[in-house]
Amino acid sequence: MIDIEKTGEILERARQAAVEYYALTGKPLGITGEMGEYLAAKILGLQLAEARAPGYDAIDAEGRRIQIKARCLPTGCRMVGQRLGSIRLDYQWDCVMLVLLNEFFEPQAIFETARAPLEVALTEPGSKARNERGALAITQFIRLGKQVWPAIGAIPARTALSREVVQ
Repeated sequence: MIDIEKTGEILERARQAAVEYYALTGKPLGITGEMGEYLAAKILGLQLAEARAPGYDAIDAEGRRIQIKARCLPTGCRMVGQRLGSIRLDYQWDCVMLVLLNEFFEPQAIFETARAPLEVALTEPGSKARNERGALAITQFIRLGKQVWPAIGAIPARTALSREVVQ
């Protein structure tokens, strides 16, 4: 079992380093996925899966296997054209969660989409990125699912991302 509190302590140090690194270099440090998994687990009470669990990153109280994706969208960055990382249908998982973070790796919203609508979207003819790489547009993912955190209307109004998610 992964100790969520100890994980949080370590990731807080990494978050601070990543923010400083980006400010200095303009390049990301590459901790978005780990931050997303940790924040989803902490906020929603999920149990993080062991490293390299095939196809899922966490399990909820109902035993659902959850794949977690995260995107860091700095203030002013639009979601249009942004894609999720690869969603692979050849693994066993029940749903996918998307954690949207601001430039300080603070959670802005968490969305969830069940497997069935994702399978339909990822296999419909058309996009090579979608069909071959399982890379779904963020806006399409949001349309297929539901926002699970925070409640609609509770998103902090201070970021352009927040306004875009609610609209």
